[in-house]
Amino acid sequence: MLRTAKNWIIALSCNLIFASTSFATLDGYWQYDEYLEEHPEQQTYLSTLSALVSEDPVPFAGTTERPVKISVVYPGRQISDYWVRNIAALEARLKELSIPYEMDSVFSRPGDDIREQSAHLLSAIQSEPDFLIFTLDSVKHRKFIEHVLQVNNIKLILQNITTPVRAWQDHQPFLYVGFDHVLGTKALAEYYQSQFPESTNYSMLYFSQGYISAARGDTFIDFMQPNDTYHLQSSYYTRANRETGYTATLAMLQEAPDVSFIYACSTDIALGAIDALKEIDREEIMVNGWGGGSAELEAIAQGDMDVTVMRMNDDTGVAIAEAIKMELQGQNVPTVYSGDFEIVTAKDSPERIDALRQRAFRYSDR
Repeated sequence: MLRTAKNWIIALSCNLIFASTSFATLDGYWQYDEYLEEHPEQQTYLSTLSALVSEDPVPFAGTTERPVKISVVYPGRQISDYWVRNIAALEARLKELSIPYEMDSVFSRPGDDIREQSAHLLSAIQSEPDFLIFTLDSVKHRKFIEHVLQVNNIKLILQNITTPVRAWQDHQPFLYVGFDHVLGTKALAEYYQSQFPESTNYSMLYFSQGYISAARGDTFIDFMQPNDTYHLQSSYYTRANRETGYTATLAMLQEAPDVSFIYACSTDIALGAIDALKEIDREEIMVNGWGGGSAELEAIAQGDMDVTVMRMNDDTGVAIAEAIKMELQGQNVPTVYSGDFEIVTAKDSPERIDALRQRAFRYSDR
């Protein structure tokens, strides 16, 4: 039985870990391209949304009885500015679309106690928003989401995930939106393969245990080792912050010092690794970023970071705003949307990087 938010109640109640096996796999998810192939009608809906994202805004011509209520619970308290920029782009586009709205945003740290996140989420549900924007990274997140999907008056938008959950079948969230982790990871793997010969040794810095580590970390290993061609020497889960990126780097280089590069699954982790490499005078080891936000572009400009896969960041905020407009206008909204990437390296010209910055942050740098 579907339930309303008023009678819906739920109570959900890392240290550095050597990663010998994966905590999560992607077996239970449709891959982005796979989902579109298996659901051909989605191609048409996605084409419509993608065109809206790339074009100038066309204001909403209809009327609403009241402002659209939007609740946001994001792991935005981190060095990466992806989440903050996403909100800035979303709000700017909603205003350009002339959609009246009320937004309540709460930022937490990735890897925080699930009880704190659950309290924020419960508060958001009790406010009865029209749209709830959250993410999916852990098993406990998934359990919460499965409860939300039973609430018939809230449309759930899952940010930073573009792989629909198979078990939810035809009862999917309103929208999965982000930059496909596997596609971004593949671009980084191809870059590393172009820079290093086969048989090169490397190490892995995972995110916290969960979906992001599987999608960005395990898939990288798969791309690099189809025939055991590149050799993973060590891998560690972190708490998805700079401090544990630093600690893990020191630990892994004590364990296996003979590596040519360290693959990092996020901005904060990469910056922690760079801190550690400077401290022990191992700056010849290459480190990548993931996302291409302001902190990473600054690190690349300073010569501290070697490469990143840069998201055209603001497109996801624009996509959410345009999807809301499509819903208000009674149009079919695609289940999933993924934005574009560009590889950026320390060898790129300032002019190219500046052009990409203007494209990626077209709203959030205003």
